[in-house]
Amino acid sequence: MSDKNARTIQIRAARLADGISSSSKPNQAVLITDGWITSVGHQDAIQRQTPPETEIIDLGTACITPGLIDGHTHLSLAGDGRTYVEMFADSDEMMVLTGVMNLQQHLTAGITTIREHGARNKIGFTLKEGLARGYMAGPRLLASGRPITCTGGHFHMCNEIADGEEQIRRSVRRLVHEGADYIKIMASGGGTEGTIPGLASYTTEELHAAIHEAHHFHRLTAAHCRAKESMVRAIEAGIDLMEHAEFLETDDQLHFDTRIAEMMEESRIWISPTLQSWTRYPRIVELNAKLKDGDISVAEEAELQGLEQRAEVRLDVMRRMLDYNLRDRIVPGTDSGVNNLAFGHLDYDLQLLVQVGFTPAETLIAATRISAEAIGLDDEIGTIQSGKVADLVAFDGDPTVDVDALSRVVAVFQAGCRIK
Repeated sequence: MSDKNARTIQIRAARLADGISSSSKPNQAVLITDGWITSVGHQDAIQRQTPPETEIIDLGTACITPGLIDGHTHLSLAGDGRTYVEMFADSDEMMVLTGVMNLQQHLTAGITTIREHGARNKIGFTLKEGLARGYMAGPRLLASGRPITCTGGHFHMCNEIADGEEQIRRSVRRLVHEGADYIKIMASGGGTEGTIPGLASYTTEELHAAIHEAHHFHRLTAAHCRAKESMVRAIEAGIDLMEHAEFLETDDQLHFDTRIAEMMEESRIWISPTLQSWTRYPRIVELNAKLKDGDISVAEEAELQGLEQRAEVRLDVMRRMLDYNLRDRIVPGTDSGVNNLAFGHLDYDLQLLVQVGFTPAETLIAATRISAEAIGLDDEIGTIQSGKVADLVAFDGDPTVDVDALSRVVAVFQAGCRIK
C-alpha cells in the first residue's frame, strides 16, 4: 500500500504504560499507520507528526497499555463447571462454536494474543484458520493442536497419544505439518479421570525427544508439569516453558523443593503458574462478593474459608519460588476452559500475582512484554514502541499502581482497529 492510501490514526489518553517502564506517563498519544505503531510520545509532539485529516481517538482519562497476552487457554472447553468427561462429550462442531464464544470473551477483556494449549482433533487449527479468514473476531492465536500424552494420560481424549521416543518424534512431526505453532506435552498426570497429577508421565529421554524434534522445526515447547518429578525431568530435558509448576507429589500435596527451584533459576526456564486454576479463584471472587453484600450463607462462608486456606498453600509455594530470581520468568496464564475457569479473566491471575509479591506494574509487564518474549513474539507485540503491532488496551485507572484497573476495560484495539 502506498503512503497516499495508508490509514493513519492517532490514539491519545491521560496516561500510557508502555510495557517497559515500571510507571505510566501522562498525556501520551500513539500514532498508528496500517495497524503498526509509527510513533509514541507526548500528545503535543505526536500531534506535530500527525498528518492532516487523521482520525483522532481521545480516550480521556483512561490509561493505554499493550494488549494483554494469555499464555494458557483451552478454547474448546466452556469453563462452565462441567467435568472433563461432560465437556468432551460435546461434538467437535460444538467445541468449535465454544471456541468462537471464548475468543470473543477474551478479546473484549483486553487479551489480544493467546496460546491455545490443547484441543481435540483439529479444533485448534480450525479456530486459527477461521480467525485468519476473518470469520470471527478474536485474539491473535498460537495453536499447539493436540497435546502429546502417553496412553491413558492427561488429555488423551484429544487423540495425540505417543509412548516412547520414536512415537513422540512422529507426533511432533505430524503436529508441525498440520500447523502447530508450538508443541505441548503432558509431562505428568492432571485433572483427566484415571491419571495421577503427582506422577510423572514421561522419562527425561522421552521429553528430550519431543523438545529436540520441535526445535529442529523451529518450534518452542511447553510441558504440563504438576508433579515434582515431572518438573525435574522437564528441566533436564530442556523444555522452554513449564506449565503449573506445582511441586505436587503422589499424596496430592504441594511440597516446595529448593533443589528444583535452584534448577529453575539456573536454567532460566519460563514458568506459567496458572494460579487461578489451583486456587479456584473464580469461586473465591464469587463468594467474597456475596460476603460483601451480606448475602452469604453459613455453608458458603465455611466454603470460602476452606478455599482461601487451600489457596494460601499454593500462593506460599509461589512466594518461595520468587526467592530464586524467577520474577522476570513468570508468564501469566488462565487455563481458561477447564472446570469453572471462564474466559475473559486474565485479571484474576494478575490479582493473585500481586498477592504473592508482584507490584501492579510488574504484573502488567508480565502479561505483556515478558509473555511476548516467552512465546517468541517480542519483535511484534508486548510493548508500545515504534515498529510494533498496534495491539492496545485502555483501562479505567492506572494498572501500574492499581491492579484492579485491569478489570475495567475501556477500549481494545487489535492491529489498530477498535474492537471495543
